[in-house]
Amino acid sequence: MMMSSNNMECSAKAKEEEEITKISLMRSLVETQDPSSKEVDDMTMRRFLRARELDVEKASSMFLKYLKWRRSFVPNGFISPSELTHEIRQNKMFLQGSDKKGRPISVLLAARHFQHNGGLDEFKRTPFSLFSLSGCHNLDINLLFG
Repeated sequence: MMMSSNNMECSAKAKEEEEITKISLMRSLVETQDPSSKEVDDMTMRRFLRARELDVEKASSMFLKYLKWRRSFVPNGFISPSELTHEIRQNKMFLQGSDKKGRPISVLLAARHFQHNGGLDEFKRTPFSLFSLSGCHNLDINLLFG
């Protein structure tokens, strides 16, 4: 059975309205537990909600864990290139413009990765440094490393 275009539009609009409502609920819940979450945009909140099938409690819990991890992994909000000398020397990652929404596109040449003393932690920190140098301070490491 095929849906008419009007039914599909109504369904999409209803889903969008539900997401907006849940984003507001999630925002009020997480802001009481972590005031720094006020700086996070709605698209980020939406990603966490969608990852937890629009379950506000699960998404909020996941989001708060992410904020805690981010503070420990990137304590100053950015990572200095001096912390990533091995990764930078390998010239394996660079920015390649931006997408239709203005988000930076990064290219990672995995064949250029050679493990060294800095290890996996330094490798994971590389995008933060790269994006900080480009003026993008709102990188979500989960987008790059899953």
